Amino acid sequence: MNEGVRMVEARELKACCAQLYSNDWVRTLAGESLHPGGLELTRRLGRLLGLGPGRALLDVACGYGSSALWLAGELDCEVTGVDYAQPSIATARREAAASAVPARARFLSADAEHLPLSDSSFDAVICECSFCTFPDKLAAAREIFRVLRPGGRFGLADLVRSGPLPAELVGLLGWVACIADARPVAEYRSTLEACGFVVELVEHHDTALATLVDGIRRRLVGAQLASTLGKLDLPGIDLAAATSLARGAARAIEDRRLGYALLLAAKPAPGWPGR
Repeated sequence: MNEGVRMVEARELKACCAQLYSNDWVRTLAGESLHPGGLELTRRLGRLLGLGPGRALLDVACGYGSSALWLAGELDCEVTGVDYAQPSIATARREAAASAVPARARFLSADAEHLPLSDSSFDAVICECSFCTFPDKLAAAREIFRVLRPGGRFGLADLVRSGPLPAELVGLLGWVACIADARPVAEYRSTLEACGFVVELVEHHDTALATLVDGIRRRLVGAQLASTLGKLDLPGIDLAAATSLARGAARAIEDRRLGYALLLAAKPAPGWPGR
């Protein structure tokens, strides 16, 4: 396949992801935070990253800005959120304006693989349940490394796999749902290390993923019933395909082929061992 075709496919994939996650029905099915562990796991990330007053945080693929705004309010840090989906950024800006921290939060429409941000401008970066949807993960990791200050840290929380996934999880819907291109922990680690990161911590949070998927499955049952009774209209939404995807994800989690992990990685500063 030539490079031009790959670039077109990557753009289309990003557009599909952006369109999916900017729809309100996704928020309804997955919950406010749109990622396993919710704000409790976001709090864990914030503490590991040492966030606090005067610290600058970048949230890559921030969605509606829920995590960024919560961290700004909870830990008094300055936050910047970037997302490929312009509707999500518009929502995040409205949420910020109505929050208690409007002066400490800004949101930009941007591609994670081409961040419009200065070198060494952030103390910490987070990316929750989105890294595995990036077509060029190495490019995104390099950009995150670039915008981090020496000594800064990157908190990555994402789906991980062990072995092949069920067929219903490997198509386009599986990709944009953060499943089809989930990688083993070792591969995420090697991608980060190839950019210069030092991986300091890996934690597994598979139970949080199982809880999220179980909740989605229950809400899908309710949505299907309401749709059948004519009480819910979801134009363009294939509830049967979504239900199949959720069922396959639950089976993969039970078989330990699909999980959720948190990685903490540092950008070495001058004087670090080996530097």
